[in-house]
Amino acid sequence: MHYYFAPLEGLTDSVYRRLHHRFFPGIHRYYMPFLSPTIHRCLTKKEDRELPLADSQDFTAVPQVLTRDPEAFLWAAQVCADRGYAEVNWNIGCPSGTVVAKGKGAGMLARPEELDRTLDRIFSQTPLPISVKTRVGVDSEEEWPALLEILDRYPIKELIVHPRVRKDFYATPIRREAFRYSSDHTRLPLCYNGDLCCLEDIRRVRDQYPQLRSVMIGRGLIADPGMLSPGGTDREVLAAFHNALLEEYIPLFGGSRNAMFRLKENWHYLQYRFDGGEKLFKRLRKTTDIDEYRSLTAQIFQTLPLLPQTDPKWLK
Repeated sequence: MHYYFAPLEGLTDSVYRRLHHRFFPGIHRYYMPFLSPTIHRCLTKKEDRELPLADSQDFTAVPQVLTRDPEAFLWAAQVCADRGYAEVNWNIGCPSGTVVAKGKGAGMLARPEELDRTLDRIFSQTPLPISVKTRVGVDSEEEWPALLEILDRYPIKELIVHPRVRKDFYATPIRREAFRYSSDHTRLPLCYNGDLCCLEDIRRVRDQYPQLRSVMIGRGLIADPGMLSPGGTDREVLAAFHNALLEEYIPLFGGSRNAMFRLKENWHYLQYRFDGGEKLFKRLRKTTDIDEYRSLTAQIFQTLPLLPQTDPKWLK
């Protein structure tokens, strides 16, 4: 079984990926939050920073592209190839309203004929193998058989299926029958993505689909960064990882205040790895002072017991 770290905008940036790999081994591929090419065909300063040369990293990373324009996709794929990457991922699953309104992400799933034309174009000239990350429809999983039939026509390196439809966003239950349909009706290599919050969740999926080659984990790994590391998440290593993130984010985001707010996004999930501490976490959410933030996080790491596994309250 191969384990992938999902791309999470605002969370799994290049600093996070590099430090996570340093402190917590066990991930086979890190997928990058998407590039969204424009008509100007140039990377923004942030995109340039977030797409380092592949050989400058000692782990495998996969760039992701979000677009409905096949020529824009091919341009971005060539940029990725020029920087030494061995694969590019196409995102046709993002459920964001602003993304879908432009026909991108899960918006592509509402236009099967356009999806087919785009796949035909990008596979006719791609400089890299292409994997695809998708949902199973826009409004209903009944859309999925026709969409899967289209996808199955193309030499997709790996089909990463998040078995929800666009309108589900992330809160509703996984549509397990839709993934089972995928497993039974495609020749493509499959990767399962969705609500994997602990090792038991992974084992359950592996047992249900013994032929499955990989799983992709997102919020579960933010909440429990050492989930896949030998021996699991160690308190001292977790504290060192957090503190290294803070120190690198301070100059990157122009000061301690912005770095602190960036890390509060991580704490939205990471707090559920600890037992108790409601008052500490409430103070952490409210503080705007970096010294208080450092004091609170030190107390959390030093005094709160770690749960045997994450309690994924964000799913409830």
